[in-house]
Formats: sequence, structure tokens, C-alpha cells
Amino acid sequence: MNDERNEEIEIDLRELFYVLLSKIWIIILVTALGLGIAAVWTTAFIQPVYSSTSMLYVKSKTTSITSLTDLQIGSSLTEDYQVFIMSRPVVDKVIDELELDMTYEEFVKNVSVENPTNTRFIYITVNNHDAYMAKTIVDKLTDVSRERMGTIMETQPPNVGDYGHIPEHQTSPSLTKNALIGAVLGFVLAAAFIIIIHLMNDAIQTTEDVEKYLGINTLGLIPLEEGVSKRGTRGHDKDAARARRAKRKAQRKARRAKAETDAQEE
Repeated sequence: MNDERNEEIEIDLRELFYVLLSKIWIIILVTALGLGIAAVWTTAFIQPVYSSTSMLYVKSKTTSITSLTDLQIGSSLTEDYQVFIMSRPVVDKVIDELELDMTYEEFVKNVSVENPTNTRFIYITVNNHDAYMAKTIVDKLTDVSRERMGTIMETQPPNVGDYGHIPEHQTSPSLTKNALIGAVLGFVLAAAFIIIIHLMNDAIQTTEDVEKYLGINTLGLIPLEEGVSKRGTRGHDKDAARARRAKRKAQRKARRAKAETDAQEE
């Protein structure tokens, strides 16, 4: 029982494969169309985003950076600094000094603060649609947060390891990635549409369909009458009848013409 079911599934999958293969030109066309639409949309309608990153190095209030205690204190301060950089007083001051037209919530959505594991480095990254503005914001955020850290937390402020740089290339969107996504979506939609149309078509067209769906062995085939389209055999009775009437009318005209020719010869 299981073997028969597996065999039937295998035959169906093979049939679907050949159906898709027969419509490969449609799939290629839709895939190329999806790739083109995604590429045009990405280029024309999505604003590029640029990222600029600065670096802070955290050390404790003591002058020595070699003792175990100093290292532990520095690590604890790093976690505190990460939270402090995104605090409202720091962000609001940056917005005011740069006269940015954005709220606190909008600002923090475009800022990320990272601390690599087992290090005391803090990386501040700012995303913006303008490359120069991304650098300007990250530099100002670095200076303001560093200044307030030393004042509010009463500790030695972190050292600036590196200020931001003006990015030469956009961070997002990725034209290649979006184009590939569009191509994949086009391929999937085209294949799904072809498969659905095929599965919904329950018309019996071949002897294999008769044996498969009706369980009846075919003993012979009746050829189509000349001048009758195959569509007439698939439920289009009006077209088939019209073709037969046209053929009979042509035959009558031919017989009358022949009779008149024979009469003239006599």
C-alpha cells in the first residue's frame, strides 16, 4: 500500500516537473521581470543609508591598567557607558547642538552601541541618509557622552580611539541582495501559478488521463475530423459544430461546381 502511494507521488512530481519545464520560458521571463522591478525600486525609491563609527577606550580612574582589579573595574564601566551613551540627556544635547529635526526616539533608532566580548572598547555607529551628517552626528555623540561620563559618573572619561569617517559607500540597501530577492520571488510566483493552473485543470486530454482518473483501458483513438480544432473536443461544442457546418458547406459548393463543369463539357 505504501509502495503504491510513494509511486503515485513520484509520478505526480515528475509530471509537475515536466509541466514546469514546458513553461520554462514563462518562468524565465517572470524571474527576469522580478529582478528588474526589484533593482529599479531599490535604485529609484529607496534612500541610501550611510554608517559612520567612532571608538572609545575605557579605563578606570587609576593610572595603572595592568592590575586585575583595574581590568575588572574597566569592564564594569564599559557596560555602564553603553547605557549612558543612549541616555536622554546625552541624546537631547546632541540634537540641540546640531539642531537636528528629530525626536529622541527617532535618534536612537539610528544609533547602535557595541562592546566586543572581553574588551573595553566601545563602538558607536550612526546611520543617516547623508554620509557627512552620519560622521558629524557620531563625532558629536562621542564628545558629548565622553564629557558627561566624566562629570556625572565621577570617573576618568574614556579615551577617544577614533572618530567617525565619512563613508564612501552606502550601508544599505543592497542592490544585489534586493535584486536576487526579486528574482527568487518572481521564480516562485511563476512556478506556483503554473502548478495551480495545471492542478485545477481536470479536463481529460490523453489516454493516460483516462486510465489514471477513470480506471478504464482505452482500446483505440478516434482521429479528429479535418478542419475541426482540438478545442472542440474539450467542451467547445459550438466551435466544433461551426467547423463541421463550414466543411459541409464547402463540400456542397465543390460538388455543385463539379456538376456544372461536367454539364458544360457535355
